[in-house]
Amino acid sequence: MTQAKNGDTVRINYNGRLVDGTQFDASGSEPLQFTLGEGQVISGLETHVEGMEVGARSTVTVPADAAYGPHRPEAVVTIDRAKVPDNINVDIGTRLQVRTRDGQPMPVTVVEVDDARVKLDGNHPLAGQDLVFDVELVEIVKAA
Repeated sequence: MTQAKNGDTVRINYNGRLVDGTQFDASGSEPLQFTLGEGQVISGLETHVEGMEVGARSTVTVPADAAYGPHRPEAVVTIDRAKVPDNINVDIGTRLQVRTRDGQPMPVTVVEVDDARVKLDGNHPLAGQDLVFDVELVEIVKAA
């Protein structure tokens, strides 16, 4: 059988979970389509799919460094609550978008809040986590 290789456009079914079993994502009713080697998915998942044959199923644990990287403490900042407009929800877990010093948009998550301050985390929510994927290569849509 043909193996998926760099440059192939593939379709996979997957279930993504944390090491403790908590599911964070799944392909759902439609397989995920991407091209190997183009960085459209995390590198550890892409590397795992390369070499698989259509119909193959496997499980891979992707270390944080090959997923969303380590949790970077410098990406966590605390701001004065007074700097947040009253109409902005700052409940813990709320995803917001802020602008960096150079004007670029950056997604952040509210991780702590009190009457005086709001702590925002600019890390990807899965940063620092090893991820487990159950993968099935459904199709090689277009061979390189």
